[in-house]
Amino acid sequence: MLRPVIEIDEEKCNGCGKCILDCAEGALSIVDGKARLISDVYCDGLGACLNCPQGALTLTMREAAPFDEAAALAAKEKREAAGKACAPGGSCPGSAARTLKPLAPLGGTEAQAAPAHSPEAGTVMAHLPAWPVKLALVPPSASFLHGARLLLTADCAALSLPDLHAHWLIGHIPLLACPKLESHDLIRERLENILREGAPSAITVLRMSVPCCGALARLTEQAISTIGSKIPLKVYTVELP
Repeated sequence: MLRPVIEIDEEKCNGCGKCILDCAEGALSIVDGKARLISDVYCDGLGACLNCPQGALTLTMREAAPFDEAAALAAKEKREAAGKACAPGGSCPGSAARTLKPLAPLGGTEAQAAPAHSPEAGTVMAHLPAWPVKLALVPPSASFLHGARLLLTADCAALSLPDLHAHWLIGHIPLLACPKLESHDLIRERLENILREGAPSAITVLRMSVPCCGALARLTEQAISTIGSKIPLKVYTVELP
């Protein structure tokens, strides 16, 4: 049948993921850094995703299979369930919440930095205040969240800062996420649950300057707004040289 279906200009798309947030049917996904239409039958053709900052999305009249709402929502639910497979309560034994030793400034008496070079491979000690650190694995009811100052950092941002432990993690509980490779729905849902159940006192978001990373701050703002929280939020951007 001839009907409107979303079309994506790959040259304009920068993978920011805003269209993923706007598509309630889950018809879109980020693949290899670009938005992709998963299937014609998942697209209702209403254009809720057209508010693209890059103007990469348009509606095109073409031959396509009819929209199947039940199939679209079932596929979306299946993808989200797969994303939760290693979440707390799932099958991942390493996701059990643990409160570790509070961090002290590197070089202090309570904590020491890892050696710059180790001559042999072996076991090294973690330098973290709590575990797990991946947002998707942190139980919203974990005791270490209550009253905590959270540092929600993009995976790349954390790796890019050599002074992360010395200047960012002290006094914070770190949470890592990647808005380009992880489901935006799951990130926002986990943040909402953490705000409700964990009751942290503040959130700092550390993102990269690349466009796709902006979703991390946006998802945090949406989670705060959804539950009506007044928690303070600060956002810092790590610029590439």
